[in-house]
Amino acid sequence: MKKLFTLTLALLFVSFISAQDRSFDADSVVVTKHTTTIKGKSVSYTANCGTLPLWEDDKAVASIFYTYYQRTDVKDGNKRPLVFSFNGGPGSASVWMHIAYTGPQILNVDDEGYPLQPYGVKSNPHSILDVADIVFINPVNTGYSRMIKDKDGKYPDRKKFFGINADIKYLAEWMTTFVSRYNRWPSPKYLIGESYGGTRVAGLAKALQDSQWMYINGVIMVSPADYKVFNSDTPIQSGTNLPYFTAAAWHHKMLPSQLQNKDLLEVLPEAEAFAINELIPALTKGGFIGETEKNRIAEKYAYYSGISKKAVLQNNLDVSTGFFWKELLRNTTGQTIGRLDSRYLGIDEKETGDYPDYNAELTSWLHSFTPAINFYLREHLNYKTDLKYNMFGDVHPWDRRNNNTREGLRKAMAQNPYLNILVQSGYYDGATTYFAAKYTMWQIDPSGKMKDRMDFRGYRSGHMMYLRNEDLQKSNEDIREFIRKSTPKAGESAKY
Repeated sequence: MKKLFTLTLALLFVSFISAQDRSFDADSVVVTKHTTTIKGKSVSYTANCGTLPLWEDDKAVASIFYTYYQRTDVKDGNKRPLVFSFNGGPGSASVWMHIAYTGPQILNVDDEGYPLQPYGVKSNPHSILDVADIVFINPVNTGYSRMIKDKDGKYPDRKKFFGINADIKYLAEWMTTFVSRYNRWPSPKYLIGESYGGTRVAGLAKALQDSQWMYINGVIMVSPADYKVFNSDTPIQSGTNLPYFTAAAWHHKMLPSQLQNKDLLEVLPEAEAFAINELIPALTKGGFIGETEKNRIAEKYAYYSGISKKAVLQNNLDVSTGFFWKELLRNTTGQTIGRLDSRYLGIDEKETGDYPDYNAELTSWLHSFTPAINFYLREHLNYKTDLKYNMFGDVHPWDRRNNNTREGLRKAMAQNPYLNILVQSGYYDGATTYFAAKYTMWQIDPSGKMKDRMDFRGYRSGHMMYLRNEDLQKSNEDIREFIRKSTPKAGESAKY
């Protein structure tokens, strides 16, 4: 009888749980106190981990999950620089830069960024928390962020969230609520976005200025994805990839000895000059290019890419990144190279084909990031929920129409003399290539009158350059210096 009673209770408990919605608190916060060491000096800070509503007509339509780090061992803390951090996707949580780049804790990985067990985190001695407070933001359906049902049990229209302009609009609204909630209006403010986050922060600079009257001091684009480049005709979209091919081939020692024996930073300017002055003009001629010129370009393309002239000609001088990842080592080790970081190697079922079976680098990264972020939020920051942490959330279809973010950023800069730009890219990133990022920066201001407020920094790693320890230190220091230079001195007016 006792066993039967116990079983009955268990069944009732299971029935009760299964009848419930896995709900969440739309407005919550857990505050923890910490101390770490950054650049050899002790730094005390609080971590505010929680959710904050997104309001529409005085009703909450979504709950945004965030983690906010604020240094506490300083005076006038609400006047310190504040960095809003986003990742990309679209549909990616803020996990990547949160626990691998600028935050106070980073992944337990080796010096080149490869996974180590046991999974977990360790102190980040290079975090920018010594010079700026940071809030890591998870857009709707990423991390623990969710839409909220109305009184009739219906979710809001997905079009309010899932598109370039919708995303920018609602995040600008939410950021205003955050700044007011935490009394950060006096702070110099910065936006940092990785990958698609580059498009997002470019658009946010203008939207915050126009609709929220919030003026930004700096926009940092990390390995930015620019749909203006991706959706352009072949000469630009394809031609800007060539210098990345050179970098990846150099890393894998596939270039001719004349190039291979030089340092990477000696080789890349040559490849860039070829791309701009010869390859792109040749691609503009399409099928009407003369045979002599076509062969000459193919020969030089092979020289700078590490693949054969025959393969270049078979692709009509338009070699896709996917084909390159498969082709570069096809006739040597037979391995593929990574998309987001071409230092990583993969093994396909067959050596034939035009595209790798999987992304070698992303598979490796998910080893490290998924266990670490779940453990870190629960055990270090004490934020506990039964919700699933969405590394990648359901945000598609994504509306890419009317993308004017690049032009908007130019206008925001023109109207705000305080606003500066930093672009950071890894040379081995094959998804958002470093030279395409340079091209984007060059196109922001066609007049050239604001180019002294823009800076590009490259690193010997991939999309997440910060996973490599040497570049983690260098890239954080570059941000630290950018913040120092773009935070005006007391009494320095915003004027031309």
